[in-house]
Amino acid sequence: MNQQHSVKLMPMKWLLAIMLLTVPLTAHAHGGGLDGLGCHHNRKLGGYHCHRGKLAGQSFSSKQDALGILSGTSVESSVHAGDFSGKPRIIDGDTIELAGQRIRLHGIDAPEAKQTCTREGQEYTCGQEATWALARIIEEHWVTCQQKDTDRYGRIVAVCYMAEGQIDINALLVEQGWALAYRRYSMDYVDEENTAEASRAGMWAGEFMKPWEWRKK
Repeated sequence: MNQQHSVKLMPMKWLLAIMLLTVPLTAHAHGGGLDGLGCHHNRKLGGYHCHRGKLAGQSFSSKQDALGILSGTSVESSVHAGDFSGKPRIIDGDTIELAGQRIRLHGIDAPEAKQTCTREGQEYTCGQEATWALARIIEEHWVTCQQKDTDRYGRIVAVCYMAEGQIDINALLVEQGWALAYRRYSMDYVDEENTAEASRAGMWAGEFMKPWEWRKK
């Protein structure tokens, strides 16, 4: 009697075991199951993204970068302390949001969102144009920002790069004429501003008020 009863239960045990083993395989179809850090490599978007644990909500270029942040140490070609990487959200012409942090681009000043300029006698929203210019530069690229400071609004002030540090986004925006060198805080992008003015790029094709002067109106 007992022997027959145990024989009937065996298939159910095996069925439960198989079900438990297959559950992780179907989870997180968006790019792979979460590892021990609560993160995964996203095969579609690229990078290493964390959904749980201490790193929840943050994105890194690799798992090695995440481990470096957790350990408080940096390794060669990893993100250093005070650096942020990921695919950003554009806020305005000189501000992005990256890895949950609001970041102000160092050394430059773009026209405010509601600011207008003139071109060929016609008024246009140069603040919106600057925002769109930044969006066109970044597109879907992975961005790394190196913190320089924190401003009075609590935003991180940083130089941001694409293409593994080969392209300085701050410099490119000034060179295209949609931001000015913010000389009050840095002289880093004066050459790019001179290039934009000489070629009448962006705002330099018409007349405009410097952003810091417009804010005082």
